[in-house]
Amino acid sequence: MKLLHFADAHIDMANYGRHDPETGLPLRVLDFLKSLDTIVDTAISEKVDMVIFAGDAYKDRSPAPTFQREWGRRIMRLSHAKIPTLLLVGNHDISPAAGRAHAVHEFDTLQVPFVRVLQTPEFLTPKDLWDLPVQLIAMPWIARSSIMANLDMSAADTSEVFSNIESRISDLIEGWLEEADKSLPLILTAHASVEGATFGSERMVMLGSDLVLPTALVKDTRLDYVAMGHIHKPQDVNKGAHPPVIYPGSIERVDFGEAADDRYFIVADVARGETKVEWRKLTGARPFIDRRTVIGPALSRVEGPGENVTETLKAALPKVEEMSGAIVRLTVEYPRELDTLIDESALRKYAERTFEFHLVKRPQMEARIRLPADQTMSSLSPLDLLDQYWRATKTDDADALQKLAQDIITEDNLDT
Repeated sequence: MKLLHFADAHIDMANYGRHDPETGLPLRVLDFLKSLDTIVDTAISEKVDMVIFAGDAYKDRSPAPTFQREWGRRIMRLSHAKIPTLLLVGNHDISPAAGRAHAVHEFDTLQVPFVRVLQTPEFLTPKDLWDLPVQLIAMPWIARSSIMANLDMSAADTSEVFSNIESRISDLIEGWLEEADKSLPLILTAHASVEGATFGSERMVMLGSDLVLPTALVKDTRLDYVAMGHIHKPQDVNKGAHPPVIYPGSIERVDFGEAADDRYFIVADVARGETKVEWRKLTGARPFIDRRTVIGPALSRVEGPGENVTETLKAALPKVEEMSGAIVRLTVEYPRELDTLIDESALRKYAERTFEFHLVKRPQMEARIRLPADQTMSSLSPLDLLDQYWRATKTDDADALQKLAQDIITEDNLDT
């Protein structure tokens, strides 16, 4: 069967940019919707047999009605095209309060044709999947707190709790693996972390720091495809082996932690014992450019220091045409005395063709002056300590400030 798999849409992540005057939507939301349109168009034009969305439709569990409308329009296109679509519930979709509806509940409540919401762990056979010749194990986001409450567990020993939960999940899935028809393809879809997967910041997911699915569980050769969601970095955790364990990643870059990663969705030919995976790149994703630079005190002593500092910072950025339409961040570390020499307006003029430009200034203070060996902090008067501070920070008008401090202290002493 031909499967399309995507995850982590987060269509209302409008944390950068302006609004579109025609639609009233944030321009960043339009970026996410454009990627979602590409995915839906592909599913319809290539007549895929099934679409799996592996969780996190929005940035939180209470999306604005406008965003729900836009998400619903795309999912209804799949429904009208009679393409079986599975919506897995992710951690951003659920409420921590028991009994509260999750963010995609309406598709289940309204019983939208050819759309099924996967909100509890379950094993689905062909009769549950529109008579498609496939089986599926669904593992939506599992909140540790609710599991602990249901199983009457104590949080006294976190590692023991995690181990207990993982053991119970493994036993549940193992039972379904044994129950499955050996002649039909078997898919596992989960919104979770997997041991050994990496986040966008390259931080390893380790057992004990979060509830994760064990490697052996998702790499079980009785499975034919593992459709994951939750981690935004595109990756195959079981690369070169069967089954593919795929995180397609988010459909648009969410922040600068994803600046270096391309965006994808997956089209896979899934068969019993053999699966072919095709990574489809979302070519229209908005670029994020993240640059860092350090400028030293020597620039303050050259001719035309202000212009020199600004030109140095411009040189740290890409060419103007390369920044066009991108979200750009420049982080600069510099001695505090160069603060007034950074012409921020000139930098913003240089970067005016960007979608959004962020200048992050990180002034650095030189190390404090060491006291002579025969002196201690307790032996110095408040005025002596202030004098040390002015010298360490190279403060302008230090003499005037020191005299003012002396006058204040003297006046205070006279009053008492």
